[in-house]
Amino acid sequence: MKKSMLKLAAATLAGALLSATAAAQSPAAFPSRTVTLVVPFTPSSGSDIIARIIAPKLAARWGQAVIVDNKPGASGNLGTQAVAKATPDGHTLLMAINTFTMAPAIYKNVNYDPVADFAPVTQLAETGFAFVVNPSVPAKDMKSLMELVKKSGGKINYASPGNGTPHHLAMELFKSRRQLAMLHVPYKGIQGALTDLMGGQVQMMFATVHSTRPLEQAGKLRFIAVTGEGRNPIAPEVPTFKEQGINELEGIDAWYAVLAPGRTPPNTIARLNRDIAKVMNSADIKADLAAKGLVVKTSTPAQLASVIRGDLVRWEKVVVDAHITAD
Repeated sequence: MKKSMLKLAAATLAGALLSATAAAQSPAAFPSRTVTLVVPFTPSSGSDIIARIIAPKLAARWGQAVIVDNKPGASGNLGTQAVAKATPDGHTLLMAINTFTMAPAIYKNVNYDPVADFAPVTQLAETGFAFVVNPSVPAKDMKSLMELVKKSGGKINYASPGNGTPHHLAMELFKSRRQLAMLHVPYKGIQGALTDLMGGQVQMMFATVHSTRPLEQAGKLRFIAVTGEGRNPIAPEVPTFKEQGINELEGIDAWYAVLAPGRTPPNTIARLNRDIAKVMNSADIKADLAAKGLVVKTSTPAQLASVIRGDLVRWEKVVVDAHITAD
């Protein structure tokens, strides 16, 4: 009798230890602690603006603190790498922009795989690009602008915030599709590029509509065209590229998205997708972001994965064809 009781006690203890070990090894239910939104760029960037607007809403929904952690550097690679190596439990998330799909082609030594090391959660928003020129440029539409560039024999300069930025790659894509020759002048940030564009040291560039609209309204710059299926809501008088017969710039709009570390459990991804999309599509968030030139556009994880795969292929070709290298 005593032996059987001892065996039962031993079996019970072993079972308890096994259950405790399994519980310790299994991922904690999400969310069980503070959630960190890693922004791989400086404060006031588009991804930072979105993160700080949605963080308190997500905190209220999850009953956990949600903090924004800016980790700028190496065109977003530092913050991106940090999330790639984070515990895959949903508590560390990347506020990504479409440079995520450009960096692997430009920086040959990135320490992460953009597909294997990340689990797509949802797209968040998009913002359109404008083809912006100094007011002294005589062209008033894309047809006359392309004629002007061709007649210049490669002597027209265009600016960008730096090698490998979306602004740079968008112009290189446009140049290659239209067989145009222009000289690229990279700057270390958008402000220097815009200052010299207004001063006439460079003649044109791609820039986001919301960042340049105040300068355009003040007469310091002029819009020639905007990207997108329809006209931009904060610049409705400016025709799209498609309206002007240019169809090859579809999909170059800057997009924002949330990514989790790879191997994050599917049920956690589903919870993140549902909750973040709910917050993003609330009326007050939509209105707040619209006033900043950002259009809310959420997606399923599969849809975001498809966007990422397509962009990785497209931008790698642009980088290779234009011989673009990191600064």
